[in-house]
Amino acid sequence: MHLYSLTLQKATCITKAVQGSFAGTKQQEIVVSRGKILEILRPDPNTGKLHSLTSIEVFGLIRSLIPFRLTGSTKDYIVAGSDSGRIVILEYNAAKNAFEKVHQETFGKSGCRRIVPGEYLGVDPKGRAVMIGAIEKQKLVYILNRDASARLTISSPLEAHKAHTLVYHLVGVDVGFDNPMFACLELDYEEADSDPTGEAATVAQQMLTFYELDLGLNHVVRKYSEPLEDTANLLVGVPGGNDGPSGVLVCCENYLVYKNFGDQPDLRCPIPRRKHDLDDAERSMLFVCTATHKTKHMFFFLLQTEQGDIFKVTLESDDDTVTEIRIKYFDTVPVAASMCVLKTGFLFCASEFGNHALYQIAHLGDDDTEPEFSSAMPLEEGETFFFSPRPLKNLVQVDEMENLSPIMACQIADLANEDTPQLYLACGRGPRSTLRVLRHGLEVTEMAVSELPGNPNAVWTVKTNTSDPSMRKME
Repeated sequence: MHLYSLTLQKATCITKAVQGSFAGTKQQEIVVSRGKILEILRPDPNTGKLHSLTSIEVFGLIRSLIPFRLTGSTKDYIVAGSDSGRIVILEYNAAKNAFEKVHQETFGKSGCRRIVPGEYLGVDPKGRAVMIGAIEKQKLVYILNRDASARLTISSPLEAHKAHTLVYHLVGVDVGFDNPMFACLELDYEEADSDPTGEAATVAQQMLTFYELDLGLNHVVRKYSEPLEDTANLLVGVPGGNDGPSGVLVCCENYLVYKNFGDQPDLRCPIPRRKHDLDDAERSMLFVCTATHKTKHMFFFLLQTEQGDIFKVTLESDDDTVTEIRIKYFDTVPVAASMCVLKTGFLFCASEFGNHALYQIAHLGDDDTEPEFSSAMPLEEGETFFFSPRPLKNLVQVDEMENLSPIMACQIADLANEDTPQLYLACGRGPRSTLRVLRHGLEVTEMAVSELPGNPNAVWTVKTNTSDPSMRKME
């Protein structure tokens, strides 16, 4: 017996979104996770409208998504972490318009457990390895390669576990073709767990730890670890090899910090605040969402704060040594769960609350009068920069996707006297809250209108030829 369950209306909330060339063409697509639904979207470069290519019910909870591309390939694969206790690699088949499962490796129990990997994913930018991590203790690394038939292969898992350790985030570090490396934000709670006074918990420090996969010896080592001065929540990989200086940006409380190996000194830049902010002036600032755009000649980052302000971040370097972090106010949009910058100049924002939006990047913000802040500007400890928010200037909204999440209240009543009750929903948060009315049934779309010469009393559909699979004419 096989049980099958589908809802009449799929979820509208997007928890994860990644971009890539999943069809193998030069055009980029966006893969979004809607809880238990995986969907692929393609923006029309001419009209800017988002079109859904296909969606699939996975009958599980998708916890993490990340794309990767093998060296020399033109197609991106998708790695998914879920509550199934498995790592799954998917490929989009454009001919069948469907996702195909390339690999599925089991490593733990099912369910969202804190020590079973699936919450975090990091991939080597050259597509040679992927790390999947749990909230606590366990991290596994899989080596990705090709066989003689150019098919994707995956190795047995290599362990990178560390007991009594909480993981806040992990990311792949771009080191060119050196041994693949991953950076993790960790917190060791062993001493705090055994201290009944609670003093050890107050002085516990987060650690930035780098894990290296030795391809020759086929094992993972903890190469380097250092404590962080400020509490951090996000890591952003910096392009490396021939494309940039490598390293990571650490998004800390009130600060953005650049870190790398060797003789590279740490660079700290305060996160700018709004002038005359009505919010709590003592409230700390955090970056909650990031997107990276890289071309052959340049790269930049878009980082969004809890208030929705997006900042464009660039790095100034001299002989692979970063000398300065530059940060500039870009625009303000609703707080996003994920942001994707496409090569066609679109920015997709999967909003945490309210409708999702697709923006056209009209300007990169290089030539405007907006002040640019730098880590080289002298500031006293605790001081920061200030900026004035404004309406959209660099972004132009071109499309919008409905999103009911979060539904704060619901009432069922026939207030429109339609004999069938309607659903009245209070959705959203703050100034973007909406009252929405849901009705049973599907909308009818008017495709064409044609004037008739007389007063018809019947309509038939006929085939042009008897061998045609569908009716083409009306009489």
